[in-house]
Amino acid sequence: MAEFKIYEVLQRASLFLEKNGLEPRVAELLLQHHLGLSRNGIFMKMREPIEESRLVNFEKDIKKHAETGVPVQHLIGSEEFYGRIFKVNEDVLIPRPETEEVVQEAIRLAHNAGRPLRIADIGTGSGIIAITLALELPNVQVTAVDLSEKALKTAMENADQHNAGVNFVHGSFLEPLMKTSEKLDMIVSNPPYIPYVEWEHLSQTVTNFDPEMALFAENNGLAAYEAIIEQAKEILNPDGTIVFEIGYDQGETVPAIIRNVFPTASVHTLRDINGKDRIVTAILNGK
Repeated sequence: MAEFKIYEVLQRASLFLEKNGLEPRVAELLLQHHLGLSRNGIFMKMREPIEESRLVNFEKDIKKHAETGVPVQHLIGSEEFYGRIFKVNEDVLIPRPETEEVVQEAIRLAHNAGRPLRIADIGTGSGIIAITLALELPNVQVTAVDLSEKALKTAMENADQHNAGVNFVHGSFLEPLMKTSEKLDMIVSNPPYIPYVEWEHLSQTVTNFDPEMALFAENNGLAAYEAIIEQAKEILNPDGTIVFEIGYDQGETVPAIIRNVFPTASVHTLRDINGKDRIVTAILNGK
């Protein structure tokens, strides 16, 4: 096999992906992974030759990504969120930048409370929300709930990796927490919110590789919100807070559900960096 320099391999793979209608930067991410280098490290070694074994494995992943649409995060096994690296796989959703904005808002509201809080992350998945809150808010007590035992396993591995003090609980929404006598100060959740009718309009990367139970909800995508909000009556303190990630077209429907259960709550819909409705917050003013 002819010897290739790193820049030649990167250029060739980027062009291949672009011609196949895929994101060229995936080539750089995969090359970093296979060479064990940072982006700066790749840049500094651009004119060095690449080992044949690494080249073979790299090209195998490039081909797999192009042919099957498998997310680069699954090939690498990780994704960055809030400045930290988290393990991801087919059992959990891949963290998205929009969810960082949800976490930022939860942190802001927690700081405003000015006291230690009990926070629950409902539908934790890979644990990114719960772990980030535990690390960014050292005085809070964070519990994370998920119905998927496989997702919880991944979340616990991420918590161990980041030395985050999170209590993980298996169960459906708030149900396992309602069995205790302790109340919550804040509920944070990025629940499934895509209506099933949208299945055929989603990319195969989503439908083939993301866990269905983390994406789709009954009742036009609102079922999870309805369940969490109804259960919150039993477990959320009278001055408690709810922070939801929502679909871009749920900026009115989710607040309406909250106001129906908590008529006196102060409810706000916030837009993400792309100008789309993405976050709903509710601060209760007594039940």
